[in-house]
Amino acid sequence: MCSIFQHPFYPYSGADKPAANMCNVPLAAGCGGEEFRDAVTQVWTPRLREFKPQMIFISAGFDGHYEDDMGGLKLLEKDFAWCTEHLKKLAAELCQKRIVSMLEGGYVMTSLARSVGAHLRALADL
Repeated sequence: MCSIFQHPFYPYSGADKPAANMCNVPLAAGCGGEEFRDAVTQVWTPRLREFKPQMIFISAGFDGHYEDDMGGLKLLEKDFAWCTEHLKKLAAELCQKRIVSMLEGGYVMTSLARSVGAHLRALADL
């Protein structure tokens, strides 16, 4: 499991002593797209390639959007779309394009709707 979250806002997240099968990337409050993309490419990607999953499951949480104060990050719709595209490329490389996405969260309905739309367009190649 790969995860990105604001730290230390989420206690007991496994950031300090993650299990061997966890790839947790804690980010400081206020981090934006550049730090998020770096975490995905520099931390998630090597771990996923090493693990060689048979399928990628996305727990699509959008509370990291800058309009959503729950996640404490400053992500934009384009960051979520980029991450979706990146995971699709990894799914094509590693697991015959097998990818599933499930909505996890986001608490501001307007930014949630835009973020989900960007995510779904990227999944559908629109």
